[in-house]
Amino acid sequence: MHFPMRSLYRRHRPRTFDEVVGQEHVVRTLKNAIERDRVHHAYLFVGSRGTGKTSMAKLLACALNCSGAPRTDFDPDDPRCREIMAGGSMDVVEMDAASHNSVDDIRELRDSVHLAPLEGGRRVYILDEAHMLSSAAWNAFLKTLEEPPPHVVFVLCTTEAHKVPATIVDRCHRFDFRRPGSEQLRKVLRRVAEQEGIEVPDAALALIARAASGSFRDALGTLEQLVTYGGTRIELQQVREVLGFTDEEHLEEIAAAAIAGDAARALRALARACDEGGDPERLARDLGHHFRLLLLAGTVGTLPEELAITPEEREAVARQASHCPVAIAIRVLDHLGEALARIREGAEPRLQLELALVKACDRTVEPSLRALLLRIEDLERRLAAAGGSVESANGDTGDAAATPTARDAAKPTARVTSAQPPARPPGGAGPAGVAATEETGEHEQDAASTAARPADPANEPDLERIAALWPAVCEAARELNHALSHWLAEARPTRLQEGQLTITFPPGWAVGYRKVSAQRERVAELLKRVFGARLVPIFELDEGEPATTGPSALTKEQLIERLKRELGAQEIEEPSGEQEAT
Repeated sequence: MHFPMRSLYRRHRPRTFDEVVGQEHVVRTLKNAIERDRVHHAYLFVGSRGTGKTSMAKLLACALNCSGAPRTDFDPDDPRCREIMAGGSMDVVEMDAASHNSVDDIRELRDSVHLAPLEGGRRVYILDEAHMLSSAAWNAFLKTLEEPPPHVVFVLCTTEAHKVPATIVDRCHRFDFRRPGSEQLRKVLRRVAEQEGIEVPDAALALIARAASGSFRDALGTLEQLVTYGGTRIELQQVREVLGFTDEEHLEEIAAAAIAGDAARALRALARACDEGGDPERLARDLGHHFRLLLLAGTVGTLPEELAITPEEREAVARQASHCPVAIAIRVLDHLGEALARIREGAEPRLQLELALVKACDRTVEPSLRALLLRIEDLERRLAAAGGSVESANGDTGDAAATPTARDAAKPTARVTSAQPPARPPGGAGPAGVAATEETGEHEQDAASTAARPADPANEPDLERIAALWPAVCEAARELNHALSHWLAEARPTRLQEGQLTITFPPGWAVGYRKVSAQRERVAELLKRVFGARLVPIFELDEGEPATTGPSALTKEQLIERLKRELGAQEIEEPSGEQEAT
């Protein structure tokens, strides 16, 4: 009779405590408990999938039921241990709580715990996926777990400890299983490959370990899949094809375009990668991994040795990191993270990746970023102007004595100019300006005395630029108050005179006008943060069109006509008194 071959991860489970990789804290505690005869009656093993929880539970069962038990140095070829590892021991009961999660299943387990062990010294119950038990099943299991017979040991394995009731957790000794690192995964893969006669390069093992995401089972399953695909000799390109990794040339080309800010080039490179069968979501993840490496290389200076990358990739990343500022790497990672979040919510993957690349390449897409660039340009222009005057002063040696005099003559003028009180713009004298003064008198005085001061005309942005960057002000206001951002979005800057910016609200926005007027200081701070200049905000309400007073202000005839026109109503004559009597 032909029996199917067992999978690699089942054939290469750790057979002794010494073969366990990555869980030294659990091994040491269990070995000490066995040697000192202090084995607890219930254990809770918590960890992500493929970290060795069930394997550790079976090793504990072997140590408690082997010949001469309990002992930590048991022989894995002992008949009892081999039965336990094969799942055929009568003293070790494995229960899948995902499919046996009812009260009846727990009652059956509770009735069997009183049976004495047949061969070994303990009966070990291993409940896998324990968090799947129902609330009623947990309640039925609670008393048995708290006071089991002396020969019973419970081991509860779960990937979601937060779903296990607190009354269960505090009755168990909890062990958290760590996810193995890339080096530990490669160590296990290399050992299994040598035992199975598989030829695989270190670069391929690095990719397999990276795809496993901290799971021994996934890593060995991938290795077995690759053996089925290409035989016992595995090539690096086969790993890329099976696991769907993006070719490094495409990643480097897209990254180079993003670093250079060339959106068209980045989209063309993305199109070529997708046309060759690349998955956009996988490409986004690989691109994020690539820029993470660039970020590490740019911040630390060298890439850590434990990273699961090939030597060729390490050289390419180091070469490209020398041309990639850290700020660009952070910007690209932020946009890729947003794209992946939208993809998880159901958005179209390729579109989101294209949007992320365009945003990362175009520094002026975001309003707040455009404002920052504008301030940088103004600063550079001012520095250039200052540098020109210094050069001219240094170059004119003949009038050296006259230069200080000119500077001294200019100083009083600057002081007089800055000391002049801000003049009210013409629009402030109208009804709207008077209303603003009456409703926010104290706020306006505080703003004029503390937060707001007229801007220097040389550094003051013009009205056109303020209007173009008004969305940046609304975006900055959203970080402080969503309602303030909403009201400012409906207003528009209309005049700029001597450092005073008039902000006009449309008709019907009297509430927003009053609310924003009460936050004059905050608006002044926002303007300074966005434009880099002190501007005094003056608020007006456009009263060009009278506000609608509602149906109650209409006459009877107007109301009837409006009902006929808008609702198709018909006028019915009231019956006379004689008709009502009949």
